[in-house]
This record gives sequence, C-alpha cells and structure tokens, in this order.
Amino acid sequence: MIHNSVKKWEKRGIPGGKVIRRLSLTYALVLLASVAAVYGLVQAGAQIFPEAALTGFKTPAAAENKPLFLTLCSLLIVIVVTRVLGSLFIALKQPRVIGEIIGGILLGPSALGAVAPGVAAAILPASSLPFLSVISQIGILLFMFLIGLELDLSSLRRSGHAALLISHASILLPFLLGLGSAFATYRGYAPAGTPFTAFALFIGVSMSVTAFPVLARILSESGMSKTRVGVLALTCAAIDDATAWCLLALVIGLLHASVSSAVATVILTAVYVLLMFFAVKPLLRRLLPIIEQSREHISETSLAFVLIGLLLSAVATEFIGIHALFGGFLIGAIIPHESLLAKDLKGRLEDLVRVFFLPAFFAFTGLRTQIGLLESGTDVIVCLGLIAVATLGKFGGAYGAGRLAGLNRRDSSIVGVLMNTRGLVGLIVLNAGLDYGVLSPKLFTMLVLMAVVTTFATGPLLRLLRDPESEKESANILEFRESR
Repeated sequence: MIHNSVKKWEKRGIPGGKVIRRLSLTYALVLLASVAAVYGLVQAGAQIFPEAALTGFKTPAAAENKPLFLTLCSLLIVIVVTRVLGSLFIALKQPRVIGEIIGGILLGPSALGAVAPGVAAAILPASSLPFLSVISQIGILLFMFLIGLELDLSSLRRSGHAALLISHASILLPFLLGLGSAFATYRGYAPAGTPFTAFALFIGVSMSVTAFPVLARILSESGMSKTRVGVLALTCAAIDDATAWCLLALVIGLLHASVSSAVATVILTAVYVLLMFFAVKPLLRRLLPIIEQSREHISETSLAFVLIGLLLSAVATEFIGIHALFGGFLIGAIIPHESLLAKDLKGRLEDLVRVFFLPAFFAFTGLRTQIGLLESGTDVIVCLGLIAVATLGKFGGAYGAGRLAGLNRRDSSIVGVLMNTRGLVGLIVLNAGLDYGVLSPKLFTMLVLMAVVTTFATGPLLRLLRDPESEKESANILEFRESR
C-alpha cells in the first residue's frame, strides 16, 4: 500500500524519498499522540478511583500456581531430550523409540531424580504430572488409532498357514510362561488385594505382545521390508497385535468385577466388535466415495467426522469396562487400509503424535519407572528371570513354529528375534496394568526393563543373523510377484 502511495505522489512530481519521510513523520506523531492519550486516561482514572489505582504489577505467581506454564515447560524439555536421544540411538543403529524411551526414564527418579532431585523436581514437578498424564493418554489413544489404520486386514485374511501358526505360537508360549511366572512373583510383587487370576493373566499378556509399529520401522530401516522373512514377520506381528489387544480387553474386563459383571463385559465387548465390523464398517465403505471426493486430501469436515467417531468408540469401550485404547484401535482397524482416508489421516496425524504426544507418554512412563526399587539381589534376579522368560517365550514360540512351517534355521531365528520386539506397545500395556492396580511399582519397573532390553537386543541380533545375499534374492522374487 505504501508503495502505491509513493508512486501516486511521484506522478504529481513529488520525489519518493520526500513522500516516505512525510509518511514516517506522520506515523511517529500518531503513535506518540496515542501513547500520550492512553497515559492521560490511565492517570485520570487513577485519580478518580484511587482505591483501584495500580500500585505495581505483581510478578507471575510461583510455578506451582501456573499449571499451563509448568506443563508447557515440561513438554519443551521432554521433547528436546527425547528427540536428541532418539537421534543418538539412530546413529547407534537402534530404533529411535529406544532412545526416546530411555530419555523418559533418564528424566525420572531412576536417573535425574536420584542424582539431582532438586533439578528433577524443577523440570517435571509433581503439580504438572496430572496434565502430562492427560496429554499422554490422548496421544496414546491417537497412536492406537494409527496402529489400527496400519493394520491390513486383507493381508491377514490371505496370509498363509505359516503366518497364523507362527503368530499364535509366539502368543501362546509366552502367555503360558507368563502365567507360570505369576506363581513365582505373585506373593512378593503383586499389589495387596489383587486377585491371582487377574495378575497372572496380565503378566501373560505383557509377555505375549509384539510392537508392530516398532517392528515395521526396524524392517524399513534395515532394508528388510520387502524380503520374504520381513513380510512374514510383519504379518505375524499384525496378527499378534490384534490378538494381544483382544486379550488385554478381556483381562481388563475381568478386573475388579464380579463373575456376572465380567461375563456381561465380555458379552458387550463381543457385541461391540461385531457391530463395528458388520454394521459400521459396511456403512463406512458406502460413505468413502463421498468422503474421498478430492483425490488429494479429505475435507476438514470429513476429518472432524472421523475424530468424532474415534472419540465415540473410545467412550463406548470405556463405558463397557475395557480400555478406551481398544476403542481407538478398533475404529482405525475398520477403515480400509489402502483408502485415501487412511493414508490422509496417517499423513496428518502421524508426525504430530510421534513428535509431540509420544514424548509425553515416555516421560510419564519414565516418572513411574523407579529402578531404585530393585533394592536386593533377589529383585535383580527376578528381573533378569522375567527378561529371560519373555525372550524364551517369544523367540522359542516363533522359532519352533517357523521350523514346523518349513522355514530354515536362519529365517526361523530372524522371525523369532523380530517377534521379541516389544517397545512402545509393551509400555502401553504395562501402563494400563499400573493404572488398574494389577502391577506394583516394583514389578512395573521390572517389566519396563524387560520391554526395553528385548527391543534393544533386536538390532544387534538381527545384524548377526542376516544374510544379505539370500534377502536380495527373496526381495527380487517379491517384486516380481507384485509386478504381475
């Protein structure tokens, strides 16, 4: 606009520089007049109403009285720390998620809280934890929704007997070993008043889960996503995750409930799942052409429609008596995997969830992980025993089933190592156990270490077992089949 004014005055024979000086002087005078007017009105008001006169601004209240300020500062520190450690672990050829998990633990009482409790209290004060908890829960709900979107139900239906056999064996054996571990850990590590049945079932579920998204990232970063054994492991992990979440929903339905109410919860859960797959999913398929009118992005209204459905599903499963996370996972699973809707939702939400929300969850988990609780040699032995049992169950189940399905020793071992990846999904299950009072803080810490160690071991063991030449041949075969 100023440029147009200058040109207008130049046409009248007045130099542009002179016009700019005049405009600048006018602006300065108007600004000074405005400041003087504001000052005069304020002073006049102070004279007329002396009891309301300003006696000096108060400095911001103490940090404990500013929850928003505290939460923002906590999130800032958490995101920076987890991103830095995540990048460091990528340089060490480990998944980013391992560095992010360890970053959360380092910010908690196990590391910073033990070395510099004052600094830890200032960075993540107790008054900010409820807000951090809510943010992390919303983030995990969105993350489970994204896992559901990544689940290719058509590939599960067409997967061969090998995938089904390996997946179910890698669930069943660690689940049974987890039940057996409950006999050794219940008396000394279960919270008071926790029924043995609920405790044992939860230990079984925590041992049988596989981190599908972490496994997918490991395969992609290692260049194995197109190999025969990589595709097989990813399919097995998808089946594993879906089955494990159904088991978790069942276990949560049984917690703190009488037999009659537990049966009612199981029946309502089954009815809800059937309703989603046989009523909501067909309706969604009919609506897809309307939602996907644009070939590039879905509309803002369509995005709001999906998010409303996500929240309704989460509320419904929470009302039934199972975790809201299952509702988020389920609504994602019924959206067609290859649709524009699924791809656009992942594109819009994935980076925000991973960069902003998940670090809050890692920090919240880290604050609940207290390695200092492992005080005695017995505690350390029990922790190592749980790691060994979890590894034996996952690796042994997948390896044995792979051999029965006709895989050679190397491929069976690779699938077993990959299925032993627990990562983020394992932490979600463990946090649910702590929230529902099934796990004590000490046992929670042991199982968090189990999830971290088993995931950390995946990369080195995979590099030790891999045969690049055979993988190249299997990748060429897969690409040839896809092109036909």
